[in-house]
Amino acid sequence: MSPRVIFEQELKMLRDQVTEMGERAEISYDKLLLAINACDMEKLELLLDNDRQMTNMQRNIEAMCLTLLTKQQPVAKDLRLVTSALKVVTDIERIGDHVSDIAELYLRMGAETEQSPYGEHISAMMEEAKGMLSDAVDAFVNGNEEQAQDVVGRDDIVDDMFNGIKDAMMEAIRNRTLDADKVVDILMIAKYLEKIGDHAVNIAEWAVFQVTGDMQGVQLY
Repeated sequence: MSPRVIFEQELKMLRDQVTEMGERAEISYDKLLLAINACDMEKLELLLDNDRQMTNMQRNIEAMCLTLLTKQQPVAKDLRLVTSALKVVTDIERIGDHVSDIAELYLRMGAETEQSPYGEHISAMMEEAKGMLSDAVDAFVNGNEEQAQDVVGRDDIVDDMFNGIKDAMMEAIRNRTLDADKVVDILMIAKYLEKIGDHAVNIAEWAVFQVTGDMQGVQLY
């Protein structure tokens, strides 16, 4: 078997590993939404260990990338795939962390967030962030520049949702309709969702780089 065929097999294995990690993040996020909607505390508790599993996957992929860089010395498109995979797994791992963070907050609050007047706003933000995550991972795996650019363009939607929830929390404090602890918890949930949106944008930008060598308007290689 020629060195090039072996290298292509290794690149495919790398792409498959990134795909699996991205899918794991999406599955965890879906489980979070289902558990919240069902007020299922047991399923939320299961998500608290999610970050350790994601960290292990991240380390394995990073080791694979470093091996490819040092032993195969890839160039052009192959190099872009390896370097972007090395960056993307950090964002995917952080998404896994935030899923655990949100699960922990909901366990502390119980069903109060969904039953509050702000529950529907949080739910809408969760759905938007979910769509961005799914599309960003798909764009990276499939090398779809157009889909990736669409995700980047949707960043403002999640930011506006966060600002709306923040304004509502400030109004709740002024009107004393929520106590301080609940306000902080709801703001933290919204902030984690905003960060998930940011990480999805990062993944999408690396998807663009993988195809074009361009990162935020700068041609790297």
